[in-house]
Amino acid sequence: MNPSTTGDQIPVVVLAGFLGSGKTTLLNHLLRRRAGNRIAVVVNDFGAVEIDAMTVAGQVGSTVSLGNGCLCCAVDASELDGYLERLSRPAARIDLIVIEASGLAEPQELVRMILTGDNPRTVYGGLVQVVDAAEFDATRRRHPETDRHLAIADLVVLNKTDRVTPAEHERVLGVIGTLGSGAAVVSASYGRIDPGLLFDPAARPAEDEKIHQLSFEDLRADEGEDHAGEHAGEHAHHPHTGYESVSYDERAAMDPRRLMAFLDSRPEGLYRVKGFVDFGAADPANRYAVHAVGRFLRFYPEPWPRGTERRTQLVLIGSGIDRDALAKELTVCAATETEAATAPDESAMWGVLRYVRSEPAAEEAADPA
Repeated sequence: MNPSTTGDQIPVVVLAGFLGSGKTTLLNHLLRRRAGNRIAVVVNDFGAVEIDAMTVAGQVGSTVSLGNGCLCCAVDASELDGYLERLSRPAARIDLIVIEASGLAEPQELVRMILTGDNPRTVYGGLVQVVDAAEFDATRRRHPETDRHLAIADLVVLNKTDRVTPAEHERVLGVIGTLGSGAAVVSASYGRIDPGLLFDPAARPAEDEKIHQLSFEDLRADEGEDHAGEHAGEHAHHPHTGYESVSYDERAAMDPRRLMAFLDSRPEGLYRVKGFVDFGAADPANRYAVHAVGRFLRFYPEPWPRGTERRTQLVLIGSGIDRDALAKELTVCAATETEAATAPDESAMWGVLRYVRSEPAAEEAADPA
């Protein structure tokens, strides 16, 4: 299955968390485990984003080119639109953009800027909120807005769990669960989450790179497992925090109303949905690429490629999800033979079309004013 389900748009992920939560460590981990992707990083503060590696890779400054196409840009929020425009140009060939918010930044504002932006080459990739398990209560006292940030997160990384007891770990998980976001929550030490939660392996063949620049993966290739400064030896054997996934691959067309009921009520812990949907007689000319992260959902209709078998192929990714229950719910969304043979009423696709972004030209034609 083609892993790209965003209509060739580049996902923009916001990485947030208060000072000391470990978001820079998590970012460095992702850069070292980027699976061949070209990642652009936009940061408010350089912090410890591999300054040594940047020096080895070439140069350090307000804009740094490194890591086989990874760009690191120190900017203010007011400059964000301009940087997203530059980074998303086809010539940059970026696969993912990560915005590392300052420890005192307001993530909701960054998310709003992405969601309301009119750049057709980017798409919202989710808000990842990093939390220090050992300082959780103290952080909530110092920063009462913590609860609000967690409530709007799409993915919560409960970091530094190696510094708390199992009972304290469970208590903090319980408190996060009461905040009502329904976000996937993954526990980690040293920011070591599985990158598969955020991005897929690059589809670009290695020989596609005409010039190979030294990358984080090259720099760390001989250092074994993840490295976090002076503590590298202490956690060399800590496993990555994993995730669960459910694959659905069926010839049966999906009933648009039942599928939308499923997607509109996605269960807690389900972070990403990607793939292609066949709506059968409801729209026989097109298949629909679907991109969902947290509560964000978008469909991208496109003509069926010639010679492609008509199927619905979906992958659901999350943490703590009930795989069997999700698989059954998807099966229920499939149209029966009788439904598939009956011409649908014209309103059947209305729920789907709410999540199809209109092209600017179409919007202008609809509203000439």
